[in-house]
Amino acid sequence: MSHLNTYTSLAAAIGLSLATMSTQAAAPPAPNLSNAEFQQCLNTLKNSSQFRDISNSTFERYRPSEPDPSVIQSLNYQPEFQKDIWDYLSVLVDKERVDDGIRAKRQWSDTLNQIESRYGVKSDHVLGVWGVESNFGQTLGKKPLFESLATLSCFDRRQSYFRGEYANALKIVQNGDIAPNDMTGSWAGAFGQTQFMPSTFLELAVDFDGDGRRDLVNSVPDALASTANFLSKRGYRNGEAWGYEVKLPSGYWAASNRKDKKSMSHWRSQGLTLANGGTLPYDLSSAGLLMPAGKDGPAFLVGKNFDTFYSYNASESYALAIAHLSDLIAKSDSSKTDFITAWPTSDPGISRQQAKDIQQALLNAGYDIGGVDGIIGDNTRTAIQQYQNSRGIFPADGRAGQNFHRLIVGNSEPSSATPPNQYGNQYNQPTNSRPLIPAPADSMGQLIQQQTITPRPPSSPQLSAQPSNSANIRYRRMTDADGTTRLVRIDNGAQ
Repeated sequence: MSHLNTYTSLAAAIGLSLATMSTQAAAPPAPNLSNAEFQQCLNTLKNSSQFRDISNSTFERYRPSEPDPSVIQSLNYQPEFQKDIWDYLSVLVDKERVDDGIRAKRQWSDTLNQIESRYGVKSDHVLGVWGVESNFGQTLGKKPLFESLATLSCFDRRQSYFRGEYANALKIVQNGDIAPNDMTGSWAGAFGQTQFMPSTFLELAVDFDGDGRRDLVNSVPDALASTANFLSKRGYRNGEAWGYEVKLPSGYWAASNRKDKKSMSHWRSQGLTLANGGTLPYDLSSAGLLMPAGKDGPAFLVGKNFDTFYSYNASESYALAIAHLSDLIAKSDSSKTDFITAWPTSDPGISRQQAKDIQQALLNAGYDIGGVDGIIGDNTRTAIQQYQNSRGIFPADGRAGQNFHRLIVGNSEPSSATPPNQYGNQYNQPTNSRPLIPAPADSMGQLIQQQTITPRPPSSPQLSAQPSNSANIRYRRMTDADGTTRLVRIDNGAQ
């Protein structure tokens, strides 16, 4: 997201935090917002100086009929579960995203070459932003911007800031750049293929395809060129790398401070090398040391171009995701997405495919988490926590890591061809030894343990509400190709 404001951070909007597990805070309830107060606020805004460039007809045509309480809920939400950096990067930079980036590079090669020539920004770096911000245009956000920004302009905190963004969003439509129906995005107002805030759009968006409109929603050339223009205006240096993964000499101590930039000669004199042992190159005018997980994890020397990634969304981990993804796309190799130095954890993060595996296994176990989308949100984390509690795992932290993936996928997908200990794990729990038992506190788990199946024709499987007196009868929920749901018995009785 191309703005430094905390509240407009895409990471905040979807509940991603780079801190380690800390406080347990439930999502606040959606507030009751007075529509009368909302409409009075809009009347005041319409006549204010911030909206002097917005015609009365434009304001009224896109005036929301009522506020959206969910955006205030998002504004004040402190996620119960927070991410370590290895969890954050494992989802943003996985094999699937790298492969998508390689395909996008081939598909848009001519456009990217023209953009690089005009703006002096390496095409792989533009692709890195595109991939992290919207998964190459696949995730644009669905919140109506006028409703979101109008609500944020009239209630709770940061009203002055959001009023400016609301006025700018109306100006974009008034100017004819974006169709009104395409003005959807995050709860905080970011939109388009590379998630610009309205103010950033008006400042830096460009019409690269020559159709007379700056359309960052439907025009990939406009979106990518606007991103390159953003990075260029924020100080991007043509021909420089963003930085390098490095190896620290034994016993070396230094603070992680990317802003304390020194010459590459200085870092060489300190004994730093590339992570593979190679000599540090001289193609960075200066660089600062970044150790996002401390001295025992990967270390990086980062230059000015890394800082421009940071300016897109004020997070060092976010900037590192762009940098790492861009490197892997440049190499056209998705076979290994890890850094050379391992993260200091015995339980690394998971890919989106592994997240989908976990979600499907939880659904099979009876946990009502919604759909399988590869995004580990609060519902999935709560289900993981309940599952951990049901297995006596401590701490029941709700985290979806490699250990939990081995545990639950090992239990939910046994195979006669799979050795019993293949899914060995650090929870010291037996795997592949018994069917999944939903946590007692889980409502779907209680339902599944109480239901039996009444045979139905295959074309219309249904659930029966007949209770069972046997504690040993267990089922898992299955969804058929036609979308219907049925329960399949998984104990030793009839299948």
